[in-house]
Amino acid sequence: MVTKTAKKAKTQDVRSELEGMSLSVVIPAFNEEGAVQATIEDVRTAMDPLGIPYEIIVVDDGSEDNTLEIARQTGVIVDSNQVNTGYGAALKRGVKRAQYEYVAILDADGTYPPYYLPSMLAMCRDQDMVVGDRGAGMKNVPWIRKPAKWVLNTFASFLAERKLNDLNSGLRVFRKSELVPFIPLLPQKFSFTTTITLCMSCNGKRMIYTPIQYGKRVGKSKIRPVDFINFLILVLRMTVLFNPLRVFIPMGLGLMALGMVKFIYDIWMDNLSETTIFAFLSALIIWSLGLIADMISRLHLRP
Repeated sequence: MVTKTAKKAKTQDVRSELEGMSLSVVIPAFNEEGAVQATIEDVRTAMDPLGIPYEIIVVDDGSEDNTLEIARQTGVIVDSNQVNTGYGAALKRGVKRAQYEYVAILDADGTYPPYYLPSMLAMCRDQDMVVGDRGAGMKNVPWIRKPAKWVLNTFASFLAERKLNDLNSGLRVFRKSELVPFIPLLPQKFSFTTTITLCMSCNGKRMIYTPIQYGKRVGKSKIRPVDFINFLILVLRMTVLFNPLRVFIPMGLGLMALGMVKFIYDIWMDNLSETTIFAFLSALIIWSLGLIADMISRLHLRP
């Protein structure tokens, strides 16, 4: 059992690690009247004992319930998209409004415990981004969404050339100056966190994971069947924007190998077929598209 003295000592240790630091906590909210106030209170409980400057920014994304009114009653900074624009749009508005260098994002549905914020902020002193790894907590994800999540995580790790434990965690702390150059590339919808993870990992930024608990959400999930189309678009965008040669070169090599096998067969049969020519031309076209995508990617993602 942890004594009060031990807790006080731990708090003092964390305060010493956070000396000279400050934090902006951005909370996007859409129809979260059942959890937004508790989330704000939990953030204050976690941050008040530290004695460092911090602010809480709630961005209402056109909620149709009392989320906006409840957030205003808590006395935090409240902004609004007026109409439902998207999870990413709310986060971008909040990040732009943040006044401190270190920014944390936190969902308003009660799934991410704010008591991780002090330790994550301390780790971020030597990092560009610290991401909460939900780990075993992801077992609560509905089975129908697990295949898509596995495909997306595996493919993203392939593009980033490193293991990405949790691609779209909604709890993370990062340096605002490191993220701002990528804001024009970030989507308006649900794939915001996925994209910033790849922006950081594919551009040599310092990013680490830290284990967190993942709770049961309050209210209903915002995932809709149409988001499967958005998932496919996201995969295509990731392919073109982040390390495209990792995809286009193997595809071209596969077609070139197929063409060579068919070419040898055609020579044996003394009949050069259209399929062989098509395979060679397809490989050249894919490589050309890969080089163009790589050039565009470097222009957009260069420092």
